Amino acid sequence: MSSVSGLGIDGLVSGLDTTSLINSLMTAESQPQTDLKAKVTSTQTTITALQTLNTQIASLATLATTTKAPTSLAAFTASSSSTNVTATTGTSASAGSFDLVVGAVAQAKVGVSAAMTSWPAGGSGSTPALTLVDSTGKATDITPASSSIDDIVSAVNSSTAGVKALKVASGTDANGVAQYRIQFSASATGAASDFQVYSGTSSDVTAGTATNILAQSGSAVIKTAQDAQVTLFAGTAAEQTITSATNTFSDLLPGVSVTVSKASSDPVTVTVAQDTTTAGATASALVTGINGVLASIATKSAVVNSTDSAGNKVVSGGPFTGDSTVRDANDAIVSAASMPVDGHSPSEYGISINKDGSFDFDQTKFATALANDPAGTQKMLSTIASRVADAANSSSDKYQGTLTGEITGQQSIVTDLNSQVSQWDLRLTARRAALESQYSTLETQLASLQSQSSSLTSSLAGLPTTYTG
Repeated sequence: MSSVSGLGIDGLVSGLDTTSLINSLMTAESQPQTDLKAKVTSTQTTITALQTLNTQIASLATLATTTKAPTSLAAFTASSSSTNVTATTGTSASAGSFDLVVGAVAQAKVGVSAAMTSWPAGGSGSTPALTLVDSTGKATDITPASSSIDDIVSAVNSSTAGVKALKVASGTDANGVAQYRIQFSASATGAASDFQVYSGTSSDVTAGTATNILAQSGSAVIKTAQDAQVTLFAGTAAEQTITSATNTFSDLLPGVSVTVSKASSDPVTVTVAQDTTTAGATASALVTGINGVLASIATKSAVVNSTDSAGNKVVSGGPFTGDSTVRDANDAIVSAASMPVDGHSPSEYGISINKDGSFDFDQTKFATALANDPAGTQKMLSTIASRVADAANSSSDKYQGTLTGEITGQQSIVTDLNSQVSQWDLRLTARRAALESQYSTLETQLASLQSQSSSLTSSLAGLPTTYTG
């Protein structure tokens, strides 16, 4: 039994199913609200589709903006005739080859002290001390905790002098006491990382009273500090020697860096060639991005034929069917990618349009065009990418984009529709209350009439019977 304010309304007197009657009336009266809710759902579906497309077109705009750069196809690869030389390229490289001779590889200085049981006294002080002097003459004073080899090693390794120390066992002395050598190594390669090790303070070094540890009897310099060295145009009047503190020569030629690993008197040939595979991937990515947008629009614009539960044919469109803003965005992108560049069709460079509006990319044709006309191919791709970027930005710009504007408009429509739905909630609630009140009053009146009828019948039954013969 349904009720309003606690009053029963089902037809106890009338026999009517008033709850069902009211529900049927409310279903009919709520049809406008049902239609509004359906419109909200449909519009929200369209908004979601538009937002997805807008994001996709914005991504295409970003890709096209990168692709339109005048060096977007400046991809090169370098090879070497020797495994002792490797080369890498940047966007400023150009095709060609050159020879070089590796005269030396970079190395860090490594020296070992003579065998000792503890750090020797040096200079004028009694406190254990040592000084590291770099190639520029800068001295770094180091004060170890004691003269023990372990404390010396720890103090060196904790300093900022750019030198590392290592304790190496070296037998025993004449008294059977364990002896050690200390290996000193520069932290970096190159001649500029050379160093000297002294027993004593920097003042002692200046005074000439400090002991040069690596110049003592029994000590040795295992590796000298050395720059890497290569020679270009060897044996000619233009011979040129170049050095590097590391084994890598950055921008040895514009956009070409070389790393060496072994010295040799034999010349090594480095060849730089256009990387058509990488360049082709750049162009292919743009075509793929364009096709992705066009496919999304086509899918959501398609008209679908189906049948309903009664077997009737139903024709339904997608969220983009008949949407002129989406159609304009589609046409603008297609036009941007297919229009000629300086009188030449993009198909001459491997970018062609199909009958369905999608695009194909021919890697082989593009590579041939790039090899025959690098500048023309770059200009073609940059122009197409620039036009696509403009078309995509026109649609997806977050402030003035046409799709962005449509999304905002559709969102306003949903807000208005939801407001109308809420108003209908109040209206229908009031209507149901009115109907329930009417039917409740009807039942009350019928009950009163029924009571009067019963009373009248009872009164009539009590009257005396008159015989009239």
